[in-house]
Amino acid sequence: MSAVLAAAAAATTRAEYADVLPSVALLGIGTVGTALLGRLTRLGSPLRLLSIANSRRCIRAAHGLDAAHAREQLAVGGAQRLSDVATILPERGIVIDATASIEVSGWHARWLEQGLHVVTANKSGTGGALADYRAIARHGDRYGDAATVGAGLPLLRTLRELRAGGDRIHGIAGVLSGSLAWLFDRYDGMRPFSELVREARALGYTEPDPRQDLSGQDVKRKLLILARTAGFALEENSVAVESLLPDVLAKAHPDQLDEALSALDAPLRERFQSAYKLGRRLRFVARLNGDGSARIGLESLEPNDPLAAGSGCDNRVALWSCRYAGQPLVIQGPGAGAEVTAAALLDDALRLASKNVYAGNSIRAK
Repeated sequence: MSAVLAAAAAATTRAEYADVLPSVALLGIGTVGTALLGRLTRLGSPLRLLSIANSRRCIRAAHGLDAAHAREQLAVGGAQRLSDVATILPERGIVIDATASIEVSGWHARWLEQGLHVVTANKSGTGGALADYRAIARHGDRYGDAATVGAGLPLLRTLRELRAGGDRIHGIAGVLSGSLAWLFDRYDGMRPFSELVREARALGYTEPDPRQDLSGQDVKRKLLILARTAGFALEENSVAVESLLPDVLAKAHPDQLDEALSALDAPLRERFQSAYKLGRRLRFVARLNGDGSARIGLESLEPNDPLAAGSGCDNRVALWSCRYAGQPLVIQGPGAGAEVTAAALLDDALRLASKNVYAGNSIRAK
């Protein structure tokens, strides 16, 4: 066969195969969404990308978009309407939510009711109101949530597999914020903490408004997801949260945010010095106890504490159960970053697309 005929045959095969590839709509083209498009491009698009959208615009193509160039085409796209997603995708299509939008997460249960799959890094759905969690949990075999906690570390899967094997979770403790892990790993009490926050923001480790990280609310959503997965039906107001934000910083106008960050310096220097004198390390820790009580805040840990180790943006989580009673099971790894989060989203999408959904990996209503 000539090279021309071979190329034509290959193109025809790809076109025919594209019609049977799992169909996907991607919501959110920030750092994570862009990283996901890059992975799809490098892998030769193992999914048929029918639509991408940001908060304003949407583009779609019945036979699939080219992941390598889809983002730049958004400028000429039409208005984005979440109500259109179910009409874009065929039955059992996959919605990938790479946003942090409460509005988008509010559609997760509806899309699942309509027969779609949902894969998400958005913590607002299962980490918000308990009623919303339960509405999603009823369709858990079509919901991919590995990227919501630990950027794809095997945390939720491990909890589900332990419970499926008859184990009972007695407690969870973890450093669940990659940005706060980085800040307290780098903080030595000498350099102003506010300078580190500015550096972390410039590196993309924090949200554009770092108060979202410093308030502890992001960690609260993650702890709620872990707790509910472990079998504890916690309401949103069941978690006591110690915010790192002084009042002047919490109330600062966005235009005054950079200057107001200096309000962090004195109280955190004092906390560091107190811990340093005792040979301890500061870590921002989330804890769930066996009685269902939960709290989040800055702790002074002994060097041999299972949460005191780790470096950079690592998340580190200790699980106590019947099986791991005296010595906890510790899971550690990168807990932040666009590439690892995008990889977790793609893994979940491919797992759901393959229809090899294991019962032990499905979210269950409490």
